[in-house]
Amino acid sequence: MPATSALRRTFAVVTALPLLTLAACGYGSEAKDDAAPQAKVAAGAEKTDGLDSVRIGYFGNLTHGTALVGFQQGFFQKELGATEAKPTIFNAGPSEIEALNSDSIDIGWIGPSPAINGYTKANGTNLRIIGGSASGGVKLVVNPDKIKSLKDVKGKKIATPQLGNTQDVAFLNWIADQGWKVDAESGKGDVSVIRTENSIAPDAYASGSIDGAWVPEPTASKLVAKGAKVLLDEADLWPDKKFVITNIIVRQDFLKEHPKAVEAVLKAAVEANKWINADPDRAKAAANKQLEADSGKALPAEVLDPAWKSIQFTNDPLASTLSTEAEHAVKAGLLEKPDLKGIYDLTLLNKVLAAEGESTVDDAGLGAS
Repeated sequence: MPATSALRRTFAVVTALPLLTLAACGYGSEAKDDAAPQAKVAAGAEKTDGLDSVRIGYFGNLTHGTALVGFQQGFFQKELGATEAKPTIFNAGPSEIEALNSDSIDIGWIGPSPAINGYTKANGTNLRIIGGSASGGVKLVVNPDKIKSLKDVKGKKIATPQLGNTQDVAFLNWIADQGWKVDAESGKGDVSVIRTENSIAPDAYASGSIDGAWVPEPTASKLVAKGAKVLLDEADLWPDKKFVITNIIVRQDFLKEHPKAVEAVLKAAVEANKWINADPDRAKAAANKQLEADSGKALPAEVLDPAWKSIQFTNDPLASTLSTEAEHAVKAGLLEKPDLKGIYDLTLLNKVLAAEGESTVDDAGLGAS
């Protein structure tokens, strides 16, 4: 069997659980229900689309700050009226996609890799990306005693969250751009790519098991707190320093049957992003408070402050960068060339943005017909 075919077969096994993991956005594989405090329903409020609840998934991660703030500040509940904004907190991309596919959630915040693979594995029948949420927040952090420049990464042990996840693909692509060779499946080559869960990476770094990591926030800042230094911000590799790290997805049948509810959630997301960008310090504190409510532990300032600063919150799904990230996975041999036509439906988001007097956003030709 050719090496590429073997790799793709291995990758298919990974994605069959059910899909490409976004371990970057979490610390495990279990979902946690109803962790967010319940916002008060306004007196006289009516149910939206006659629904008792809208089930919203997200991760306990700063790159999902729109959802964290949306629940903490009550934006979702405000827009949904007497329909409960019901949270489910996930720790891995596959579990959220599985929940979406099994009708356990309606809408979710999720990264690009599981969105791409969720869509392609279901032949374009299960989800749509309906909005953007965040850009950036991914860094290459290293042991400054061992790695002083980018060329010093060669021959070192660098962690990524999981084989084929968003950061793993980005790092493999960067390695190839340096002219170095690495077997994507094993991680062996000119650089040793060590797949390490985000929750373990700080201790792995402290023990010397890894020399650095290409990871999202707040993991990057957790390593920095243990003595690592930022060698590269992934944003610097992208035009305008923008690339998608978090999108908003919805079940296609829910979008068709309950457009008013979807529009309400999108309006809340737009309001949350506006609030975040108008008062970053207050928003940072609100997101951290929600993290504490969800997980029982808030982030210390030495981790929270630099992590939050590196993330841009945006309504734009940055659709052209999704296509580029898919191309990187194909280039690495981790994905057959996907057909992403129809993955976006930005109709309701652009309706909300227009009503708010804000610029509408583009689907880069990948919109649903």
